Amino acid sequence: MAVATVRTLPLEPWKPLQKKPLPAGRPREWYVSHNRRLKAMRLAIALLDSGVYHPSKADDDTIRGTAERLGMHAPSEATCRMVRTLIRSGR
Repeated sequence: MAVATVRTLPLEPWKPLQKKPLPAGRPREWYVSHNRRLKAMRLAIALLDSGVYHPSKADDDTIRGTAERLGMHAPSEATCRMVRTLIRSGR
C-alpha cells in the first residue's frame, strides 16, 4: 500500500545563495564568456518576467532598456544574441 506524505514548506523567506569566487588560473576568455552567460541569463529572466516571450520581440533596444532598468551596463551585440537564444530555447 502506498503512503502519501505531506511536506510543509518552511516559513522563512527565500535567501539568495552566497557568491563564490571564480576559480583561478583559467584563460581570460573563459571569464569573459562566463560573465557574458550570467548577464544573458539575468536579462532573459527579466524579459520573460516582463512578458517578452518571443525572440523577435526582444530587439537590442528592448534588451538594453531592460539592462538599464536593472542597473547593468548596456550589453554588447553578442550578449543580445545570447539573450534571444536563451528566450528561444526556453520554449
